[in-house]
Amino acid sequence: MTMQRSGMHTPTAARLAVLGSPIAHSLSPRLHRAAYGVLGLAWSYEAADVTGAVLPGYISGLGQEWLGLSLTMPLKHDIRALLDSRDELSVLTGATNTVRFSFANGERRIDGFNTDVGGIVRALGDSGIHRVAQAAILGGGATAASAVVAAAQLGAEHVTVLARTPERAESLRPIAAAAGIAITILPLTLASIELTQAELVLSTLPGDAAPLELIGQSTLPSRSALLDVAYHPWPSRLALLWQEAEKPTISGLSMLVHQALLQIRVFVAGDPALPLDDEANVLAAMFAALESTNEADLP
Repeated sequence: MTMQRSGMHTPTAARLAVLGSPIAHSLSPRLHRAAYGVLGLAWSYEAADVTGAVLPGYISGLGQEWLGLSLTMPLKHDIRALLDSRDELSVLTGATNTVRFSFANGERRIDGFNTDVGGIVRALGDSGIHRVAQAAILGGGATAASAVVAAAQLGAEHVTVLARTPERAESLRPIAAAAGIAITILPLTLASIELTQAELVLSTLPGDAAPLELIGQSTLPSRSALLDVAYHPWPSRLALLWQEAEKPTISGLSMLVHQALLQIRVFVAGDPALPLDDEANVLAAMFAALESTNEADLP
């Protein structure tokens, strides 16, 4: 569906939240509140424990003071049936992590966006990685879909997906085709061979679930940079391999901040491509909000 942003109104006061289950340890409230403080917005942002089964009822019960939501998995897929429109990246990846509400004539409209792709691209850009020819992705789930599209946006001609269950990663083939990038799907047991060819490795594996096949491999990494979407514990076992080899190593916290910044653009202006006023200071405040993060704050 085509996004309709004409006449977009940004309220001076609004409620927002991140939804998921479990969600208590989410860092999103810290990031969003820091940004709203710099922007001078009297907006509240909370975390709410919501499962897919109750998501429709939860949203239908929200009043007009609600401006939008951030969504974690599996809600990124569950939300689709409730949307009035999806942006191009939501359609391409099949995952929506941001929704913005608007009201007209008493009717609620729900527009969906994917800011995970942009979060990956911007996090890599912060480390000086703006183009790659070949990329490898560890894992075959929803975040891997965003990683495939991010690799395509970086100019990669080919991506290799390494998954514990390759059959489950087959859903990535049409996504890669639509994004204009060739894809090979292989078992994770071949990672120690395949990763020596990649310029960029994107690990979408949860937590510290680094494949044992990689640990202790003296040939890794050979020439690649690593973005590990996980950030607890940090450095992860994978990240340690890259750090010991003095190769670029990027924590998932950077992706988290950048996708949140794009969410705030959506909430403010209805478009993730429109920069915020004083955006440099907003971004600095969001990173500063994470500097006080300690182990007790993380899941």
